[in-house]
Amino acid sequence: MNINQLMKQAQEMQKKLAKQQEELASKEFEASSGGGMVTAKINGAGALLSVKIDPSVVDPEDVEMLEDLVVAAINEAQTVLSSQAQDGMQGMMNQMGIKLPGM
Repeated sequence: MNINQLMKQAQEMQKKLAKQQEELASKEFEASSGGGMVTAKINGAGALLSVKIDPSVVDPEDVEMLEDLVVAAINEAQTVLSSQAQDGMQGMMNQMGIKLPGM
């Protein structure tokens, strides 16, 4: 493979990566904790869009539990986003015949 072919392949990969990032940024990811009592929604850029809390978990005597449920829901939504991004990257690399360690 010569340098021109490598440059062309790198440019193609860069375009595909940019398209994948655009597609990912337009998506929303949702996850919940506490059996669905707290739900967090984030966008593909990782920005928190909303948090929904079932009123039954709002206990002034146990605010710490509610805080933990919110954190768990947000973390799970970010895990879903990360997994989706990694799957997309791996698919793109496989299409191009590129194998990277750990992917």
